Amino acid sequence: MSTMTLPETDVRPENTEQTTDDRPEVFHYVQKDKIAESAVMGTYVVALCGEVFPVTKSAKPGSPVCPDCKKVFEGLPPGGDD
Repeated sequence: MSTMTLPETDVRPENTEQTTDDRPEVFHYVQKDKIAESAVMGTYVVALCGEVFPVTKSAKPGSPVCPDCKKVFEGLPPGGDD
């Protein structure tokens, strides 16, 4: 059995989940190396939960995280530093 390590991830928002009521939008885990490209070029990223969207905002500490992304992320083996 082999183990595959995913690249470093970071939390970024999905712009399609903005809400009109008092609920805050959620932020998704995406590959860190794809964030800048998406923000500058408008390319789409794929979150751990499978959502596809362009990066438009940065998460601030304490921002709500997508529960599906969080569940997947917590189930991943620890990554290496490479």
